[in-house]
Amino acid sequence: MMEALEVFKAFDRHRNNAIVCATGTSGKHWRDVSTQEARDINLGGAMGHTASAAFGLALGLPKEKVVLFDAEGSLLMNLGVLASIAGKQPKNFVHFVLDNECYATTGGQPVPNAQNINYAGVAKEIGYAVTYNFDDLESLATSMGEIMSQEGPVFVAVKVIPEIENLPIGLRENRPSRSRKQTITDLREELNIKG
Repeated sequence: MMEALEVFKAFDRHRNNAIVCATGTSGKHWRDVSTQEARDINLGGAMGHTASAAFGLALGLPKEKVVLFDAEGSLLMNLGVLASIAGKQPKNFVHFVLDNECYATTGGQPVPNAQNINYAGVAKEIGYAVTYNFDDLESLATSMGEIMSQEGPVFVAVKVIPEIENLPIGLRENRPSRSRKQTITDLREELNIKG
């Protein structure tokens, strides 16, 4: 298992100009690493719908590389989206799943059957073009260039150390972030989309 922050550092060296979507605990780490905020989409609060949102973005912007940093708890809430992604085969989509075997953002409740689920295996069998499975940082870091050069959809399962947020969502301090409206406005300007 590895720290999520180290995953993002390894990825950032190979990001190039990709649009990056992140959610949950991973979203806060990505904000610490990213140097292209106008090309970042924070999907915090979209648990269960992050893969659908990023998939839609990849379909709508086929000339842009779209990278999603998902969580296994979020993915499990809408596992059927993998079939839709595999069916459309977006060549510009890279889907990372950071698997910490728990629902870290809601207090650390364990994900059922967490130690036995092979997310990359599921993605491969459902039809993703390329899949990877990593549980150590060195292997992931040395493979990152290859991952980002593949035609998608690409699925990357990464075992990470849990970072549990024990307070209920309603009691947490608000983290500073851009509003969804500002995020969309920034991205539209970056991509020079009118209307």
